[in-house]
Amino acid sequence: MSSLAYLPKPLPSVDTSAEVSRRERQTLTESIFLRLTDCSASERQRLQHQVMLLNLDLADHIAERYTSRGVERDDLIQVARLGLLKAVVGYRADKGAVFEAYASPTIAGEIKRYFRDYVWMVRPPRRLQELHCELRLVESDLRQRLQGAPTADVLARALGVAPKELSEALSAAGGYSPLSLDAPAHAGSAQSVGDALSDDNDDYTMLERADWLRAALARLTHRERQIVELRFAEDLSQLQIGRRLGVSQMHVSRLLAGILARLRNDLEVTDTTASA
Repeated sequence: MSSLAYLPKPLPSVDTSAEVSRRERQTLTESIFLRLTDCSASERQRLQHQVMLLNLDLADHIAERYTSRGVERDDLIQVARLGLLKAVVGYRADKGAVFEAYASPTIAGEIKRYFRDYVWMVRPPRRLQELHCELRLVESDLRQRLQGAPTADVLARALGVAPKELSEALSAAGGYSPLSLDAPAHAGSAQSVGDALSDDNDDYTMLERADWLRAALARLTHRERQIVELRFAEDLSQLQIGRRLGVSQMHVSRLLAGILARLRNDLEVTDTTASA
């Protein structure tokens, strides 16, 4: 991700040094946005860059909250600054809220999307990814307020979820840094984790399962097979598939969920029948 070195030098009338207080930054920021209402395109770009320079510390401060989670600090800062840029472009001063109140959730949302979309090595369902990110923030807040580690029941109530969902979200944390199959099965053991796993993927079983999958795919409609091909053969994102088919990303997400549920059910039934 590119740095912000391309930004123009600050306007002479605005001090962007670290000595400017938070209140002064807010006042200067709002005054710049007022000047954006009636200016040329080139002037608009200069003023937006000026807002970026004034509020870089806001983005960096929010990025600091997400450190120690397996992502380099510099990467988090770049993601946060991208969120700041989106906030600068999307903010409207006439809507009532001050810029910081608008920008903070925009920046935090950009960081959360980065964790959800790029950090997971083993990808749990999106619902669990989002719940896990929310869990980390709520747990930190509760730990400070309670002066100790919150219980599972307290966490579940704070998040408004069932204890089972909380347990699944906690388990999803392993998706950030899964254990290597080459790691020792336990301390001092010469056997690796991989050695303890059974392997039923012999050539005959793989051919048999390929036939089951082929038959399950044949029961899909032409459009459903096209979606599966676009997602798993061409590796397109849901957004790209939606553009290709002329539908929304949310609609593609629902279609994929239904298709995969049917395929999973068909394969489970076939596997159970074959094992009987």
